[in-house]
Amino acid sequence: MDFDVKQLVTAIKAIAEEKNLPEATVQEAVEQALAAAFRRDYGDREQEVRVTMNLGSGDVDAYVTKEIVDNVEDEFTQIALKDAQAMRKNAAVGETIEIHQEVKTFGRVAAQTAKQVVLQRLREAEREIVMEEYEDKIGTVINATVQRPEGNIVRIDLGKAQGIMPRSEQIQGERYYPGQRLKVYLKDVERGFRGPQLILSRGNREFVEWLFRGEVPEMESGAVEIKGLAREAGVRSKIAVWSNVPGVDPVGTFVGGHGTRVNAVMSEIGEQEKIDIIVFSDNPVEYIMNALSPTKVTSVKIDENAKRAHVAVPEDQLSIAIGKGGQNVRLASKLTGYELDIESDGGASAAASDAPAAPVAAETPAAPAAAAPKKPGKIKKKSELESSLLEAIEEHGE
Repeated sequence: MDFDVKQLVTAIKAIAEEKNLPEATVQEAVEQALAAAFRRDYGDREQEVRVTMNLGSGDVDAYVTKEIVDNVEDEFTQIALKDAQAMRKNAAVGETIEIHQEVKTFGRVAAQTAKQVVLQRLREAEREIVMEEYEDKIGTVINATVQRPEGNIVRIDLGKAQGIMPRSEQIQGERYYPGQRLKVYLKDVERGFRGPQLILSRGNREFVEWLFRGEVPEMESGAVEIKGLAREAGVRSKIAVWSNVPGVDPVGTFVGGHGTRVNAVMSEIGEQEKIDIIVFSDNPVEYIMNALSPTKVTSVKIDENAKRAHVAVPEDQLSIAIGKGGQNVRLASKLTGYELDIESDGGASAAASDAPAAPVAAETPAAPAAAAPKKPGKIKKKSELESSLLEAIEEHGE
């Protein structure tokens, strides 16, 4: 059974429309496929064949390149000098000539080969277009839908393409399910064997910055800006903000009236993640004091060479300065760029670290130390009460 070329063209145009590919890209793919089909039905695999076609009419013309020789040994790749001179008067031995052949139909096997080549070329073209389109969106936030969680990664549907969100880029404690609509940050587009791989994130600090950019229009005008951001996704974020316009409160601008702006960001990243918004300062001492908010800092001594700061706080503020699991001091250290050693006025101390906060846990018994003297008092009162009751019982017995 023969396959009509016009049917193939109709099918290809439908595929191109569905995949949203340029007509020129489709035409090139079809011509390469038809050249392969021509070699199978009318020629030889070693032939050099160029095919042109009209997508509107479906007309196909094949041009076979042959070498001009005195004696033809292979009729598929060679042509006699006299035959070549009949087509081109100045033809000479050793040159090549293109011979035109019109094509009407292809055999079933050749048509199937052409179809496979076309689909392959279209897939490659689609991948390239996806790559070009999403390369321009790297560093932006995109609306997406969860396709399915798969082990440590989550497959995300972006509409025209699919992406993956590795465990390291997810928000701690956040659960994902098929069909879930969410916003994702396009971190990178990697070229792979199976096409472009889109790397997505909800756990990086840039994601939070972009969410604020959508809620704070003053950022676009340059009136306010984010100077620094430290984040532990799903737990806490610290943001240093600054105003470039006199009289504009940067913290109030980011918080919004009745907290509408910061609450909108928190609703996207999860209510469990707390956000501290502090004022940036060029003065390292003031910046560190602000970064440790809500702690009341007594003094800050900075060693610029070691990029280290010794911070003194009231004894009752030590646990607040350190935070749960060392979280507050660790984020403040990331935000300011200084390694922070926290000391209480009573001498207890703790240092900021990116590692699990085992040393901080060892320090925590210092906090309830103030309550220790109260325990003997309570025991004494209890014993007195017991003895008085015993005395009353004995008296009653007598």
